[in-house]
Amino acid sequence: MQKLPLRKPYQSLDRAIPLILRPLFRAYILGYASSAGPRLLTLFLVHLSRHRKNIDPKPEGEDYFWSSLVGILKGGLEIQRFPTFCAALVGGSTLLQIPLRELFERLLGNLSVVTQLRLTRYLSTFISAYFSLKLLQSRPSKTFTEDLAFETKNGIELRPTRFAGRTLDLTLFSFTRAVDCIVGELWARRKSRRQASGRWSRVDRTISSLTDPTLFATSCALTMWAFIYTPARLPSAYNKWIKSAAQVDSRLLKALRYCRYGELKYGVETGQAHLLGDMCKDYGLPEEYGDPTKSIPFPCELVHMGAGPSCEFHAVSRFYKSFIWSASMYLPLNLALIFRNPKISKKALTHALKSSARSSAFLSSFITLFYYGICLTRTKFGPYILGTSPHACQAIDSGYCIGTGCWMCGWSVLIENAKRREEMGLFVAPRALATLLPRRYRWEEQWIERAVFAWGTAVVFTCVGENRNGIRGVLGKVVGGVLHSGGGF
Repeated sequence: MQKLPLRKPYQSLDRAIPLILRPLFRAYILGYASSAGPRLLTLFLVHLSRHRKNIDPKPEGEDYFWSSLVGILKGGLEIQRFPTFCAALVGGSTLLQIPLRELFERLLGNLSVVTQLRLTRYLSTFISAYFSLKLLQSRPSKTFTEDLAFETKNGIELRPTRFAGRTLDLTLFSFTRAVDCIVGELWARRKSRRQASGRWSRVDRTISSLTDPTLFATSCALTMWAFIYTPARLPSAYNKWIKSAAQVDSRLLKALRYCRYGELKYGVETGQAHLLGDMCKDYGLPEEYGDPTKSIPFPCELVHMGAGPSCEFHAVSRFYKSFIWSASMYLPLNLALIFRNPKISKKALTHALKSSARSSAFLSSFITLFYYGICLTRTKFGPYILGTSPHACQAIDSGYCIGTGCWMCGWSVLIENAKRREEMGLFVAPRALATLLPRRYRWEEQWIERAVFAWGTAVVFTCVGENRNGIRGVLGKVVGGVLHSGGGF
């Protein structure tokens, strides 16, 4: 592949760095680009948009833009920020290998060279990961600081109390990749043994092909369940994106939560009839459709939000609208990737169009299956299995219908190719795990998170040190590119 001229200055600078320090340098540059890049892009886009509309973001006009620009550039250079964390993590994992290797040679000389090298890589990464995450966690955060009331001799006193959990997503990402690495290595060894003995069966092949889709479907089920019932367990940006893709009325979400937690009951006056009654007015439906004392259960027309009474027509309508929305997102991204090359071939353009269509079909199927799973449970499977009594309808709308939709939607990933399934499964798994854990916890318990992060990172880095292709997906290429050709790796 022809290299772009723009990469030459970076390559020459990289060669100018001493070999032992190259991983540290690469990690810092990568961390700075990944943290400051998106914020700079957002700032420029907002600035250009406001200029077109002749809107000043602040009375200071241009001064606000430049001060924000300088603030973003300077903020990334602070010691408690992500770039320094990356440099400390990677630099420590490579530089600590030098003294640790000598120590192990003296104390553990009876072990093989390979075992000593593994221990050196693992321990150096564990130590650097533990303390680099501690550095990142030490930065104060208003979001994770709250004034709590304490009893004192002088009465009740409010004191600012710091909570932990800001780095939880990063820790879970490291944990899931380490587990994937271990399971993948064990499965690869099992596969080679069974193939060598001629015992690799159709069941084994099925397990191999369905592992990533199952991981994705299970992770999506947990994520969508949290989106409906416990949205605070999801990152706010992720929550907003799901809500934008689902195009669901917030009043319907609230009604589902009320059903789940007993604040809205069929056949009982709980004072919540106005919630869906107002929604019925907006969609041109009879107001009594939203009254839990008169409509048992609520008609599916409420779930369809103006798409008519037919669940099947609503599913088709959802697919069409979602496909258009998804294509408007995926197509520009795929075209931007091929337009980087001045010579655009017909094959590359066709591939971009096919990739956009496949990804759009996946996302629209995801949304459609979620809604249709709800409808199937409410109108067909649920009444057939549980009956149509108020108690049965309450049980269906308080969790069974949502659970079915959550489980069905993720299997749309089968539309994607195997490589994309792999990436997508590994992407959503940490977010799914986060829904099972508190987003905030006691400051004193951070050592547990640091230990988990250090273990996961040590496993990943040790695996990359032995086999650059041992980590699946883009992460393997990124980590391998940063660590190799420098240091002890």
